[in-house]
Amino acid sequence: MTSAAEPATGPATATRRREHEWTDPMVLAAAASGLDGLEYLRRIVDGRLPGAPIASLVGFRAVSAEHGRVAFAFEPGEHQYNPIGSVHGGVYATLLDSACGCAVHSTLPAGTGYTSLDLSVRFLRRITVDTGTVTCTGHVVQAGRRTALARAELTDAEGRLLGEATSSCLILPGG
Repeated sequence: MTSAAEPATGPATATRRREHEWTDPMVLAAAASGLDGLEYLRRIVDGRLPGAPIASLVGFRAVSAEHGRVAFAFEPGEHQYNPIGSVHGGVYATLLDSACGCAVHSTLPAGTGYTSLDLSVRFLRRITVDTGTVTCTGHVVQAGRRTALARAELTDAEGRLLGEATSSCLILPGG
């Protein structure tokens, strides 16, 4: 019998390995400066531009981009788990922040950037490898000259809401 002070041993403690590759983020940033936000995101969706390094690190990909709306697909893996056996809340937050920000970006003209001012996340259901493909959809709720409000939702294949967020973004004319 293993006591609480002794680490477990055996197959459950087998080490796993994951490799990560990404494209130079400055090449991606340079491409962004000459394109409006929607065209930039559409090029990521269709593979003409690589996704952001954070997308490959976390394990999500852009699947659609329209004016004011984007969607990402996410495959949960155990490398994203917290110590209690489900996907870490930081992964939820990363996906939701990305969807909110990219939804705002899809509305911006060339040469205009944005940054998140805040992010309010609500965790509604746990995500595990058994959840299957998760979709994260973001859309702009209100856009002004200096700020925009966006909302994003994480759903499973049956459409159940797993988490949601709202974010305010600061619009940055000139990049």
